[in-house]
Amino acid sequence: MQFKTLITAAGLALSMSVGGWTGSNLFSTILKNTATRTAFLNNMVSFVQTNNLDGVDIDWEYPGREGNTCNAYDPANDSKNISSPSCKTCVPSWTRTAMPFDGPNGPMKDVSAFAKVTDYINLMQYDINGNWDSTTGPNAPLQYAPGKGEQVSSESAIDAWSAAGWPTSKMDAGVPFYGRSLTATANMLNNPSKMYAQFLPTVPKGDNHDIPWADTCAGGPAIYSVAPWVRTWDNTTSTPWLFNPSTSIFISYDDPQSLKAKVDYAAAKGLAGTMLWSMEMDYNNELLDVLNSFPSGGSTTTATTPGTSSTATQPGTTSATKSATTGVPPVTSSTSSAPATSSSTNTGGPVAGGPCSTGGAYQCADTTGKNPAYFICNSGAWLAQSCGSGTACFQSGLSIYCNWPSA
Repeated sequence: MQFKTLITAAGLALSMSVGGWTGSNLFSTILKNTATRTAFLNNMVSFVQTNNLDGVDIDWEYPGREGNTCNAYDPANDSKNISSPSCKTCVPSWTRTAMPFDGPNGPMKDVSAFAKVTDYINLMQYDINGNWDSTTGPNAPLQYAPGKGEQVSSESAIDAWSAAGWPTSKMDAGVPFYGRSLTATANMLNNPSKMYAQFLPTVPKGDNHDIPWADTCAGGPAIYSVAPWVRTWDNTTSTPWLFNPSTSIFISYDDPQSLKAKVDYAAAKGLAGTMLWSMEMDYNNELLDVLNSFPSGGSTTTATTPGTSSTATQPGTTSATKSATTGVPPVTSSTSSAPATSSSTNTGGPVAGGPCSTGGAYQCADTTGKNPAYFICNSGAWLAQSCGSGTACFQSGLSIYCNWPSA
């Protein structure tokens, strides 16, 4: 409990988190049964009390939406299922984050019932544009550019949740401490006023696809504009982007300037504070210092390990349901340094552009354990992707992970 000791000494609160991209696929099954629901809630309370924690983060990804297998959509029961009188009386300080709710006919128009049984909601206002789109774009825009990229932003997320009945005083604005990289098909510096360009399926080094689980970023680009990297500021989205003309690699990221714009907006809208993903990606606390400039009374929620957080950018939005640093579910770690071989042979798997029915599902091109190719079900069609160099795709239910190829 050294970590808990350090947190307490700093006057901070520490909560447990349950769920996540790969840990949410049993939520619906657990909660629909009284016995398993009671056991689940009691176990959480026991864990919090035993370890002297301050609360629970319910990270449900996502009821009825993309995630590691879709969960049932049951708003009438979900709000009461995540609350329990026994839990409220057992834990002295209970801070819980909620999850997005989207029905068969679109976003719910009233989420106020869920706000009543949670203390805060962390808005996951990143992963808005990425390799699942047709063009490059900002990872976490403060505002979106009309007609360009995903029509979702930090501002629209706050407005959507507020309009659906969630008090801004119980919201935390989510910001990324990471960037997303793509390989453009042309030199984007020829028209630096436009950050939306066609890109190749090539995975740039440093985007966490290139090795399993943990990315040491050896040889990966730094966030600073060191030659040949060129930094450009986009006024519409209030975000910076980097471009390397020698490699055609584009990186959308957040720096102190863009984070300050997000913090100022959140404070002006009356939000409780900020949430970040994730702390170990900062450098000399230059990003955290910006979040700590939030007006007195606000809070900053942090995460320190790879994965995903709690909510989408607006009720029912599907554009922010990708893994926070990879665009794919977390993958299994390995310490093997054996050289990898791969095959691109398709043995009856999905076909790029072919129809698919389960949005957010991932499927390897085959089951050989040697092929890096995989597909994502996006807007009813299979989108071709690839694991990083030297790794292969392995199937796990409706998700996949990239690891060293089978022998």
